[in-house]
Formats: sequence, C-alpha cells, structure tokens
Amino acid sequence: MNLPTPTDPSDAMNETEALHRMVLASLDDDQAVETVSIPLAGKSSIADYMVIASGRSSRQVASMAQKLAERVKAEFGRPSRIEGLPTADWVLIDTGDVIVHLFRPEVRTFYNLERMWAFGDTLNPTAHA
Repeated sequence: MNLPTPTDPSDAMNETEALHRMVLASLDDDQAVETVSIPLAGKSSIADYMVIASGRSSRQVASMAQKLAERVKAEFGRPSRIEGLPTADWVLIDTGDVIVHLFRPEVRTFYNLERMWAFGDTLNPTAHA
C-alpha cells in the first residue's frame, strides 16, 4: 500500500509518530534488548528519532533488521536502507524519519551511541516486560 506524501505538516508528524511506534513494537515483538529511543527533532536534520537496540546474537540482529524493513515497507510503503547486514554486528536501518541501530551487546557497549546522541538529555528507554 503506497501512502500519499503528506502535504500538511501535522499529517507528516502523525506518520512519523506512527512509524516510530511501529518500529518500537516490531523490536519488542522480536525480543530486542535494551531498546532506547532518542528524539532528534529540532536537534538534527537526519531524522526525528534514533532507536538503538541489541540482539543476543548476529543471527537475531539480522532477523530483526530484515523483519523491520519488511514491516515498514508493508505498512508505510517506504523502502528502508539497510547497512551492515552481512556481519550483523551493527546494522543500521534508515526508514527516513526513524533511524534504527541494532547491535550485538559487546559492539553496542564499544560504540556507546546513546551517550554521543543524548545531547545532555535524559534518554527514553522503552519499558518492556
């Protein structure tokens, strides 16, 4: 289903929020670990949100990335750019308004993107049981 490009800024914001919620739900469904959402609107022009999460293995990271890209395409009609899939230590999924970084835990600890992008703000970890 191809959605028309929103012309009203409030429509674009609603679509961005819906995409953000869908990304978080997809990662939760796929049992991502330590998911953190960092709002970037007004701080960076690259996206409105950055989501960082971990998988327990390279196989899980790759699977989460592929499923997320498929879900974004199915629900929003947007292709996602994926980088890092062959090794799946760190996979980047660029959906446009939401950028997702999926890591194996030790790689995530090494790069510590949360600290770099927090801009002194309190991070918004998603609380999932």
